[in-house]
Amino acid sequence: MERYRNLGGDSAVLAYAIGSEFISVQFRGTAKIYTYSYRKAGRTHVDAMKKLASTGQGLNSYINKNVKFKYDR
Repeated sequence: MERYRNLGGDSAVLAYAIGSEFISVQFRGTAKIYTYSYRKAGRTHVDAMKKLASTGQGLNSYINKNVKFKYDR
């Protein structure tokens, strides 16, 4: 997992890991890892989340607005 840069200073995202067809996200205050895949969340959303994670801003908001419960179980 790579530490999320949190440029906005108020993100709930702590860390992330990017794979070819998924992104895994860890939120502050929990050890649980949420994985968002092409299969469940969709390619468009996952690719957008990968870009946001890499830039360090906007990932938490994007997740809450677009894919909140579309993580793999």
